[in-house]
Amino acid sequence: MPIEIKIINRSKNLLPQYQTEHAAGVDLSADIDENIEIKPLERKLIGTGLYIEIPEGYEAQIRPRSGLAAKSGITVINTPGTIDSDYRGEIKVCLVNISNDIYIVKQGDRIAQMIFARFEKADFIVTEKLSETTRGEGGYGHTGI
Repeated sequence: MPIEIKIINRSKNLLPQYQTEHAAGVDLSADIDENIEIKPLERKLIGTGLYIEIPEGYEAQIRPRSGLAAKSGITVINTPGTIDSDYRGEIKVCLVNISNDIYIVKQGDRIAQMIFARFEKADFIVTEKLSETTRGEGGYGHTGI
């Protein structure tokens, strides 16, 4: 059953939409007055003109669009970016260009996707010992290449 998200759309774009029946995320589109140039290795904050109210116990995750990343080297620098349920400002996307070419963002371009996820809060319990596992303290690369 879908969750209800209150939304204010101050953009020149339609509301975010799921592109297919089983898509997990909705596309977010740029809401800008003029084209934005992103040079190689440069990052820019792009407005969407959208404001949302997320129910308590949920977050919105901002993620790259796979086609944009694969074809143009444009991704979200803090992926996934989290929008907390108490945030009421404009949704903005921090894009980064990891290609060798300049990329131009135009009004209405689909620049990222947004997924809603339930989360749990944690209570931290101070202890002197953690349970043992086979992995133990094996960190990055502990299982080989």
